[in-house]
Amino acid sequence: MKPIFTLVILFYCFSQSIQAQVCNPAGDAVFERVVQGERRAALGKLMKTASFANDYDIVYHRCDWEVDPAVHWIHGRILTRFKPTVAGFKTVNFDLSDSLSVATVMYHGASIPWTRNNDVLSITLPAVVNPGVLDSIYIDYFGKPVGSGFGSFATSTHDSAAPKPVMWTLSEPYGARDWWPCKQDLNDKIDSIDIRVLVPLGNKVAANGVLVSRDTVGSMVQYHWQSRYPVAAYLVAIAATNYDEFTQNMLLSNNETLPLVNYIYPEKKSVSIPQLEATKEILTLYDSLTKTPYPFYKEKYGHAQFGWGGGMEHQTMSFMGSFVYGLIAHEAAHQWFGDFITCGSWQDIWLNEGFATYFEGLTVARYFPDQWMSWKQAKVTDITKGGWGSVKCYDTSSVNSIFDGRLTYNKGAYLLHMLRWQLGDEDFFKGINTYLADPALQFGYTRTPDLVRHMEAASGQDLTQFFKQWYEGEGYPSYEVIWNQEGSMATIQLNQTTSHFRVPFFTAPVPIQFSNGYDSTTVVLNNTSAGQRFQVQLPFAANSVKVDPELWLITANNTIRNGSYDSMLGNTLMIMLPNPAKDHVTIRFNARAVGKAKDVRILDIAGRELLQQQNSDMQMIMNTSNLISGIYLVRARVGDEYVTGKLVVGE
Repeated sequence: MKPIFTLVILFYCFSQSIQAQVCNPAGDAVFERVVQGERRAALGKLMKTASFANDYDIVYHRCDWEVDPAVHWIHGRILTRFKPTVAGFKTVNFDLSDSLSVATVMYHGASIPWTRNNDVLSITLPAVVNPGVLDSIYIDYFGKPVGSGFGSFATSTHDSAAPKPVMWTLSEPYGARDWWPCKQDLNDKIDSIDIRVLVPLGNKVAANGVLVSRDTVGSMVQYHWQSRYPVAAYLVAIAATNYDEFTQNMLLSNNETLPLVNYIYPEKKSVSIPQLEATKEILTLYDSLTKTPYPFYKEKYGHAQFGWGGGMEHQTMSFMGSFVYGLIAHEAAHQWFGDFITCGSWQDIWLNEGFATYFEGLTVARYFPDQWMSWKQAKVTDITKGGWGSVKCYDTSSVNSIFDGRLTYNKGAYLLHMLRWQLGDEDFFKGINTYLADPALQFGYTRTPDLVRHMEAASGQDLTQFFKQWYEGEGYPSYEVIWNQEGSMATIQLNQTTSHFRVPFFTAPVPIQFSNGYDSTTVVLNNTSAGQRFQVQLPFAANSVKVDPELWLITANNTIRNGSYDSMLGNTLMIMLPNPAKDHVTIRFNARAVGKAKDVRILDIAGRELLQQQNSDMQMIMNTSNLISGIYLVRARVGDEYVTGKLVVGE
């Protein structure tokens, strides 16, 4: 989901008329405003889902709705087929707003009683239904849906020259119950659904799945949409107005032809059709990156314009405020990340929004490479404008927490970018591919540990610390680089401060670029402790240093200082470089050691002496090539002073 204010959309559309199909990463500069609409749309709907504990499974809905875009009203008749999952099942609970009136509830052809309480419709069956037994219930209801903000059921107009009525629904996160009786949880998808919508002639209806029929009924027309893919209740949607239809076709990697069905405002057709061409290349990229063909290929992918300032990833048909490139890319990515595999808790909504935001970025990297750096810089700038907040949404009672543009969207996306940096492209995309291919997750729900499990299996790395820092933790690191070069050897001390106490130190592979105006080289320092020191060979004399030149990390406020060895040592008598060491380790002493005899010994962790060397120089090199990989103690006596340090030997 990607909401954008209408004024922003209008400005972008004007720029699009100047140059077709231009990406707009600069739009991220107003990304906090981008999510304001989504926040307001959900206000007042939080934490009010029905209290049933997943005691029945939705198998099928047949939804008959009658709406008129010119009137804020709905009449619905919902047939629900279900199977109990617990013994002694006798009460069926549905989420349904108290603002809607129930005309009747039918069970096996007879009317039965119901009760209402806090937006929950409770229906007591005349007898217990055993677990696994298929049963059904029918609800007839009507009324004026009441939502907040932009609303979950909205009516408005489009075409300023000759206003035309339009209606649409948008249910994320808690708004489905505002306009239909459903099971609004994140643990049970609807296995199959038929949607039949009756509207006045002159209107067309956009919805999920495949259009089965459209039949004239007097002065009305009924559109029948059908989907046989599992769908979450908040992803079921309808929209109606005097749409023009525009259908494209594209060939997927599985050799299936996918129809791209678009419902467009007639007055926007000349602008929208050229923009919609981007859908093909975007889906082609996602197809290739994920190795998973578009998940709903047996039905369609499409777009329907609506009067909201952004987009919503309704399954198989995204509702769009406009057709700007980034918005198409964002909502299309949701078909994999959010619809095919859906977050199993609003606490994990970053699995929807972080992925969609990052894949939107990957379209920039592929098709607009000259804008990739500015896209990344805009994300880092937004994330680091606040030194607090986690990607994990700890407070799902807060709309601001769920739909936090800085954290859920941007930091969630950059978490993936940093994970890609740590794992490398091959293992990163392998992990994403196996995640999407997991039959336990496909067309179902997921939690963050599911993703972690697949990324660890693909890479062989333990990602506990990574997710503790970047998913559960808050803030970001700032680096101080103190460096010195003598000949070809550069010595670096990497200090770190963090923006939030909850993560006192971020372990990460930190890229450092050395340059001199003509040549440049980047080294990666595995930063595992504060004040860590490194030695690297440089093929030229460097005069400048930069932290993270390609923007792989969330970091800001970094400083560079060219200093002597003594400035690096400070009050420390001895440093060891490199550490970890391979074939050798250089022992360097500070100014207090001038003219004093030095005795250095390397011991194993049991205290057994393995190497010993003496001299009076300010620096000595010890051969460690015969030491096996592991942790050692380095004990030095300098005059009357003693110091002990830890040395790691290995690859």
